[in-house]
Amino acid sequence: DLLFRWFVGIGVDDAAWDHSVFSKNRDRLLEGDIAAKFLSAVLAQPKIKRLLSTDHFSVDGTLIEAWASMKSVKQKAGPSGGHGEPPADGGGRNAEADFHGERRSNETHASTTDPDARLYRKGRGKEAKLCFMGHGLMENRHGLLVDACLTFADGHAERVAALHMIEPRADRPQTIT
Repeated sequence: DLLFRWFVGIGVDDAAWDHSVFSKNRDRLLEGDIAAKFLSAVLAQPKIKRLLSTDHFSVDGTLIEAWASMKSVKQKAGPSGGHGEPPADGGGRNAEADFHGERRSNETHASTTDPDARLYRKGRGKEAKLCFMGHGLMENRHGLLVDACLTFADGHAERVAALHMIEPRADRPQTIT
């Protein structure tokens, strides 16, 4: 994509990065809060700043599927000090698993590869997936994204994220509907 190459300063004939570049630098990017600093710098620009209002906002969320297999979901250690489910016999790291008839919840089970991911489903009859929730705060007058955050996936995450993101920007009490 020529526009991407121009944006990041790669020449037309230069080799582009592969997916491993982001993976290798992910921790550094997250610890440095690079995305938040970039968004703040953009919103501080005089041309953008005068477009922002403090009157009308919308918050929207979306499920972000965790990069963890459902096979990594194991029973948490019980109150008796157990260590969860016994290891599967054979099959290596990615052994076959039969989950039918098994009840799993975030209180009793967790992913061994991504313990922060939560089992979540969009509605009745839908399968549960390991997820996070991403939220974006939009300023409605000009349709600008002014904040974003990532939370655990649960039924209250969007409302809590909305209040957290709107509070420093609104000049009057907020109503969440």
